[in-house]
Amino acid sequence: MFHKLENVVERFREVEGLLSDGAVLADREKFLGLTREHADLREIVDTYQRFKKVCEDIEGARELLQENDPELKEMAHAELPGLEAARSDLEKRLQALLLPRDPNDDKNIFLEIRAGTGGEEAALFAYNLYRMYQHYAEYKGWRVETISIAEADAGGFKEAVVQISGDKVYSRLKFESGTHRVQRVPATEAQGRIHTSACTVAVLPEAAEVDLDIDPGDLRIDVYRASGSGGQHVNKTESAVRITHLPTGVVVSCQDEKSQHKNKAKAMKVLRSRILSAMQEEQEARTAADRKSQVGSGDRSERIRTYNYPQGRVTDHRIGLTLYRLESIMEGDLDEIIDALTTHYQAEILARQEV
Repeated sequence: MFHKLENVVERFREVEGLLSDGAVLADREKFLGLTREHADLREIVDTYQRFKKVCEDIEGARELLQENDPELKEMAHAELPGLEAARSDLEKRLQALLLPRDPNDDKNIFLEIRAGTGGEEAALFAYNLYRMYQHYAEYKGWRVETISIAEADAGGFKEAVVQISGDKVYSRLKFESGTHRVQRVPATEAQGRIHTSACTVAVLPEAAEVDLDIDPGDLRIDVYRASGSGGQHVNKTESAVRITHLPTGVVVSCQDEKSQHKNKAKAMKVLRSRILSAMQEEQEARTAADRKSQVGSGDRSERIRTYNYPQGRVTDHRIGLTLYRLESIMEGDLDEIIDALTTHYQAEILARQEV
């Protein structure tokens, strides 16, 4: 591990030098790539520096134990347990930071929320989830762009597809894929009985054109008049677009923009991401015995979390985490859950490497 860390420090210094090079500054794409790499390496380098400082302090405290001065010995005895605990924590953190990175971690995502079992209540919960992720994105400073929303007759959403862009969006939200269950008393329930409903969430990393080449001959493109909110315009022009990928049967619709051209461009982005995600899931399924983590595979049929309104609790079933602050979580306060999932996932990988 320490040989790897010294190589990281060397690369960090090399990148710092390149960022001040005039040729690099003139190449925007290269400059942005090196800037991202510099930010990623900095966390490892800073953690490693803290680790080395703690190791030096431990060595210093042990030397004090050899002194004849009782006060110095007492001080060293008092400091050592805390220093050794800090060293252990930093070593675990370094191990996690050196794990192979998911190549999709830096990508933007398409977030798809669909009402499942539960009828009207499921549609209302789909809206609640949409709002929760929207608030979380705002808190992170990310950009949320609507691709398509299908509203339910009694309120809420049958389906919502949004694009979320920003710093390391996929790395933070990739464990949100799966079935989200809600337990609460519907407003229409006269006897106060608790109903259980569910929605599915899919988190798809945005696929670039270089990631997947789609033959235009494999596409059927239909245009039609948009429906729903949007003023008089939606009833007058055929701006909505539906694209079908004939080999896979994947269908994507977009009607958010007034321009047919813009709707087509958005729909193609979603289509490309859905097809690439399906291909990756198929590949991962073939090696599931070796790769699948306790944290979950992202399978939409897997029940991952329950939101219980009467008890004010949220439980993530994959890691056994229960928090009694449902209200703040529904307002987008998701970091504690996401951090716990990330830590668990890293621990699973480390455990497999040690076997």
